[in-house]
Amino acid sequence: MAENWRRLGAQAPHIPCAAVVKADAYGCGLDVVAPVLWQAGCRTFFVAHASEAIIARSLLPEATIYVLNGLAPGSGPILAAHTLRPVLGSREELEEWVALGAEAGRPLAAALHIDTGMNRLGLTVPEALALAGDPIIPAAGIDLLMSHLVSAERPDEAINRRQCEDFDAVRRAFPGIPGSFANSSGCYLGAGIANDMLRPGYALFGGNPMPGRPNPMRPVVRLEARIAQIRDVETGDSAGYNSRWTAPGPRRLATLSIGYADGYPRSASGRGHALVGGVPCPIVGLISMDLIILDVTDAPEARRGEPAVLIGDSLDVDSVGHAAGTIGYEILTGLGSRYVRRYVESTD
Repeated sequence: MAENWRRLGAQAPHIPCAAVVKADAYGCGLDVVAPVLWQAGCRTFFVAHASEAIIARSLLPEATIYVLNGLAPGSGPILAAHTLRPVLGSREELEEWVALGAEAGRPLAAALHIDTGMNRLGLTVPEALALAGDPIIPAAGIDLLMSHLVSAERPDEAINRRQCEDFDAVRRAFPGIPGSFANSSGCYLGAGIANDMLRPGYALFGGNPMPGRPNPMRPVVRLEARIAQIRDVETGDSAGYNSRWTAPGPRRLATLSIGYADGYPRSASGRGHALVGGVPCPIVGLISMDLIILDVTDAPEARRGEPAVLIGDSLDVDSVGHAAGTIGYEILTGLGSRYVRRYVESTD
């Protein structure tokens, strides 16, 4: 993770590189990830919710921590108590934060979210431009302007240019306030996107910020499950709930002690694979809550107690997501609490 943060930062070495560590650091464990990134030199962190931010603050007492999902009604006092910075996205949020600062006798730091195309959170571009010169901006302690790219992983999408132009217009209206636009994929879209702070998340954890091209990131997560049982089945025998799979001939099956309760998606049933002794073995039958069945007929090393790799080696997190009809983000953030987690410090 630390090396990935350095690689992302190298895309624009003249500006800071922050880290998005929401969703328990994309399922990798905030309590471990945040200190590692701090030690690597990261000083600014983004999370989604106040609850995550409070945990991050306990781990990183000196870090700058932004709360992406804004200011929930009544949440201001707890954010202020932990020196957390909400990403404000409406006039109402600005006014509530200003009132809290007035009680404290000083402006409290925050970011301003401008919606340039996502239509989720944030001020519209006209709303933001209308606030230029408004005393509410300094009173709200705005120290960062932010927006979010719609299709950063698709460099040729026209919306990228339009968003960039809109965000540039907002930035010109607020001179002196730095801007942050580049997410993981945005880090590879060039200097026009970089602005004053990179803001990667998924790529820190090994996800490919440039789909369809070689992944410049190092893999971070490896997921293994041991074979609980081996059995031989005959032609016509079925496996799993509702007999969704039927043996086309004599086959050897292995059952793994892992299932959708552990965050491995049920949608990978009949589509995903695991590696046993380096051999790709298809998932057969429906994935159940605690068990997955593999066809290990072609894997001579398959035996009780041997590990099967579900993420790792040739099965990177993006390909696992694709096989399940989803994205690697969902695979990572769904990693469950029943796994035995082992963190390995790199030696190179």
